[in-house]
Parts: sequence; C-alpha cells; structure tokens
Amino acid sequence: MMGDPKEKFDERLARVNDAIALKEPDRLPLVPWAAGMPYQFYPEIGATHKSSFYDFEKAAEAHIRWHVEFEPDAVSSDFLMFPGRAGEFLKPTMMDWPGRPGTPLPDMSIYQMFEIEYMKEDEYDEFLADPTGFYMNKMAPRMYKGLAGFEEFRFSMAPGIFTAPLAYLAKPQVREALKTLIAYGEEQERADGAFFGFLGQLEALGFPAFYTGVSGVPFDILSDYFRGTTGALFDQAERPEKIRAACEVFVRSVIGGLSWMKYAPLPVKRAFFPMHKGMDGFMSDEDYRDLYWAPYQKVLRYLISNGITPLIFTEGPYNTRYKFIREQLEEFPPGSAIVYFEDGDFAEFKRTFEGVACIYGGMPYMLLARGTKEEVEDRVKYLVDNCAAGGGYILGVSHPLENIKRENLEAMFDTARTYGKR
Repeated sequence: MMGDPKEKFDERLARVNDAIALKEPDRLPLVPWAAGMPYQFYPEIGATHKSSFYDFEKAAEAHIRWHVEFEPDAVSSDFLMFPGRAGEFLKPTMMDWPGRPGTPLPDMSIYQMFEIEYMKEDEYDEFLADPTGFYMNKMAPRMYKGLAGFEEFRFSMAPGIFTAPLAYLAKPQVREALKTLIAYGEEQERADGAFFGFLGQLEALGFPAFYTGVSGVPFDILSDYFRGTTGALFDQAERPEKIRAACEVFVRSVIGGLSWMKYAPLPVKRAFFPMHKGMDGFMSDEDYRDLYWAPYQKVLRYLISNGITPLIFTEGPYNTRYKFIREQLEEFPPGSAIVYFEDGDFAEFKRTFEGVACIYGGMPYMLLARGTKEEVEDRVKYLVDNCAAGGGYILGVSHPLENIKRENLEAMFDTARTYGKR
C-alpha cells in the first residue's frame, strides 16, 4: 500500500492539514499515539522501553516497522524521553526509568515520576527576582544530584573588566558540576541525532510529523516541577498573586523555547501541550480562568500569530470546561488549534467546536485493549457519523498504545479507511 513516498507524504500532510483547517479531507485522518505497542507487536526486534533510553536504533526500528505496516497519517511515535546515560550523569531525583542502574523497573516499563516540592513557599520572591540564578543555584542542585556543585556558584553582572565573580568556577564542586553538564550534553547530542534521524527516515518513507514541538502550560510548569501539586493547591488560596507572577515568567520561557519554530522551514509547525492540572474539579472555575488559562492564552496568542498550531491535550475529564476552551479559541481565526480529548461526548465536542477548532481523539484505549473487534468497528462508525462531516476531526486514541489487541487496532484502521472515506 505504500506507493511513492513523496506522493504519500503530500497526501497525508494534506489530509491532516485539511482536517485542522476545518475542511473535509478525502477520508478520516488517523493518528493514534504509539508508545510501547511496537515493541510488543514485533518481539523479534528485541526492543523494549529500555531501548528508548539506551538503544535508540533498536527502538526506532520497531516504531518504523509499525508505521510501515499500519500507515498512520502522521508520525505517531515520540519514544525518546531522554538518553539513559545522560540521566545517569545528572542523577535526577524526580524520576526513574528502565535500565537505570539499581532500578526496580522492568525493561518493558515506562518511566516513573516522583513529585517533589523543589521550590518552597517562602522562595517565590527569590525566584521572581532572578529566575535563572534561582534555577541554577537552588532548583538544579535539588532536582539533579549530579549538579549539586552549582549550589556553590554565583555570578553577578559587573561593568568593565571586573571578573572576580568568575572565580567560583575554580571551586572543585562547581568544576564537577560543569564536567557533568558537558558529559550530559554530549550524550544528549547523540540521542538528538538518533531521534532526528528516525524522523528523517519516516519522512523519506512518506510520513509527515504530527507535531514538531513540545512544551507546557505555565501553571503546570509551576505545579509539576517547582511547587508540586499540594504546594500549588495551597498557593491558589494563600498566595495567588505569586502564582500569577511566576506564571508570567513561564510564559516568557515557553515562548522563548518555541520561538525557533517561527523561523524553521518546516512543513509542519505544531506544538503539543499536555494540560496536566486543568481537569474538572482540580481548581475552581475562577482559578482555572485566571491562574491556569490566562497565562496560557498569552502563549497561544504568540504561537497562532506566528503560524504555529497548538495541540491542546485536555488530560482528565473536561466535561464542564470544554465550552470555556471554545470561548477562548474564538479569539483566533477558525482552524487555529487542535483540541485533544481523552474522554467525553465527542458528538457534543464536534458541535461545540464546529467552525472554531479541530478536535482529536475519540477511541478509548480500553476498547482497543479489552474490547472486541465489533465494538471497535462500531466506535469508529460512531465517530465518523458524528465528527467527520465537514472536517475538523482527526481520529486518535485516548492514551498512548500499550498492551492492545492487534486485531482491534487493525479493525480501527480498516473501518476508518473504508467507512470514513468521503
């Protein structure tokens, strides 16, 4: 079925672009999110989740095999979190991964996160006064044991040839931290080369990227990595003004981290935003509007005004807040964003976002893992009947694919390509 790779690339790119632009494509686009499923489908390759940290070529081989066999309409693998050797240099305290020396995790486990309050409640002012200095001297040593030496490093701006502050670089602890950073950078560079080589192979086979950047919502950066969930919950009640100020710092950081996309000559300019803490019930509607969404809206304004499409992943239940998101997206031209729902009434989502934004998702993961082939076929037909007409819909799965039935995945693709054809 592959055909000419260049023609298939253009065909798939147009299919997805049309759906995002609220135009009806030739058939329903399919972009399920592969994770460990290719390792399970092709055991002869011998790849596992550990491979995605230590044997990039083997992991890539499994994911390329899955693309060639199932032919999704965009690259739907993002298997490389970070190189395991680089993690061994940095010694992060917030996560564990398969293959790390001493880990209890099996090779087929995904990475695991530990939530830690790295910034204390009385450190907001110090962070706001000098975010970079605070990160280097406080956050980095707390998050990474391999960078503990940066607690001893201080740098202050001074005019002329006054270079005394650089004497901190001579401290043994600082030297060790710098050596660790260099070793980390070399390993990260090797991993980046492997991953971009993987994307290049898929492009040569006719598969465009689905997104080309990843970032976070400012409030999530604060609550995930700085204050922790519990700390952020208390801060909403006790110091909301500090949250606002910190989120403004992260707005600038997120925009700065994605600004390269404005200039890059890419056929796809989309940025993926998993929204970790915005689900129904996590905070009041007022806090969601003012502390969670308002800073994020500034990021969206920058991206959309510069031709970058945000992929907004509404993790968790959004059965009440989806209408609010629609209202916020009305500020932008139609078809400026993609909204990815884990669960919910997709017929209602399509009606709500009609003429405003493309919706994505719709196939429950558990149906692929535990359901029957007939149930999967019926679900695809429901999604086609209620979401596909007029464009503005891309078929995806609620969660990354792990431990699913092959016959169910085949049923999803086959039904979408036949029943979902215009």
